[in-house]
Amino acid sequence: MSRPPLPHRSLRSRRLVLSAGLAATLVAMACAGTAGAAQPLVTGVDATFAPHAMPKLGGGLQGFNIDLGEALAKQLGTTIKIEGTEYAALIPGLNARKYDFVLAPTTATPERAKSLLFSEGYLNTDYTFLIAKNKPDITGLQDLKGKTLAVNKGSAYENWARDNAAQYGFKYDVYASNADAVQAVQSGRADANLAGNTVSAWAAKQNPAVKTSYTLRTGLVWALAFRLDDKAGRDRVSTALKCLKQNGTVSALAQKWFGFTPAPGSAAATVGAGQGVPELDGYDATPVKLQC
Repeated sequence: MSRPPLPHRSLRSRRLVLSAGLAATLVAMACAGTAGAAQPLVTGVDATFAPHAMPKLGGGLQGFNIDLGEALAKQLGTTIKIEGTEYAALIPGLNARKYDFVLAPTTATPERAKSLLFSEGYLNTDYTFLIAKNKPDITGLQDLKGKTLAVNKGSAYENWARDNAAQYGFKYDVYASNADAVQAVQSGRADANLAGNTVSAWAAKQNPAVKTSYTLRTGLVWALAFRLDDKAGRDRVSTALKCLKQNGTVSALAQKWFGFTPAPGSAAATVGAGQGVPELDGYDATPVKLQC
């Protein structure tokens, strides 16, 4: 005996069940895709530290570190939010989990490595003398005898001048900003301005009346700073940084903002083997296999 056909209502019910199942599957797939997507990065910079981060006309920020942050996000397949604030607020903000890492130039030192994890260095942080364009170059510290330096108040360069003035026979004047110290050189009130190598390069690039001269090597680097408990985050972003060194992005940004191409062996041009800064706490010597 043949089975009677299903009533019309039963067929509609079956279609509804199938449709509901398909919808649930699509929602699950969408959720899985969202979960697998890289989360946006949140970080901060000192927005007054030209040419690393500074306001631009029309709003927003520009500078070497702004471009670096955006390149890191692109390498990781995500986006980045960069907040401009004073440097003193960045480390507290990091530890309060407001930021994923500190994008502002941060010198990797043994003291800081006790409370922070660092990526590998991306720029050397050395001291450079800036002099008038028509003056003979400073070839060494012995050439400072009888000269007057101009330094920024409260900076590491003021500390260096204070500690070394007697030994090398120079005088120094302290100014409220490094821009004022550069102006002192330009006007002839000082023989040289002492500042960071990237800041001095930027000043010379912007002002044809001055030029960079002797650079004092410190052996220190700038690196990205992370919380001590965020090794996974450090390793993820630091690996992206390695890729940006390998493909020449970091060197190209240095040329764009500072007017020089990083030398072979410099932090900007060298991909480290492990994660972090060698010889500092938090360094992981395990070789990283890049897949950029």
